[in-house]
Amino acid sequence: MSWGYAPYVRVAERKKKAAKKVASLIKKGHAVNPILIEGRVIAKTFWGKAWCKHLESYSDYENRLPRGRTYVRNGSVIDLKLKPGEIRALVSGSFIYTVTIKVDSVPTQKWEVLVKECAGKIESLIELLQGKFSKGVMEIITHQEKGLFPDLEHIKMDCSCYDYADMCNNVAAVPYGVGANLDEQLEELFTLRDRIQADLI
Repeated sequence: MSWGYAPYVRVAERKKKAAKKVASLIKKGHAVNPILIEGRVIAKTFWGKAWCKHLESYSDYENRLPRGRTYVRNGSVIDLKLKPGEIRALVSGSFIYTVTIKVDSVPTQKWEVLVKECAGKIESLIELLQGKFSKGVMEIITHQEKGLFPDLEHIKMDCSCYDYADMCNNVAAVPYGVGANLDEQLEELFTLRDRIQADLI
């Protein structure tokens, strides 16, 4: 990140810029995945809420996370994509910024322990793929220390904005966008941590 500060831009103007950027990307044939939040609740499912709660355990960034929540609620995350070990997003702030968050894969030993704990608790592949886990399994997967959620030491954050902090407002919005996505696509958590869901059966 670079030193310096960008001018403040009102929410309405950010939304206007965001809509223009999304339209431009679609016109060029790019698939766009904006994060749209209805109301103030970012995530509604057990696992989406657990992800957001985990974020708030990052005490080093407690002053940035509220701004991230505001940004994601305002529709500032205009595109979000996950692949193994990486989250990439476009965030509308003073300008349109590119955010990249690198996430280490789950250590093999930790994954093997998690798989053993889930053994015999998932009835079918269909249940697994639909994210219809029992409460016991979800508690294992979303456990703050033993589950699939990454610790700060396994994350590297970067943004094209002028803020020199590791977690700027734009970066802070993106993990909350992931939490909202997990409501509908729990499999993305496994994709991000570079593990195969079927191993749990």
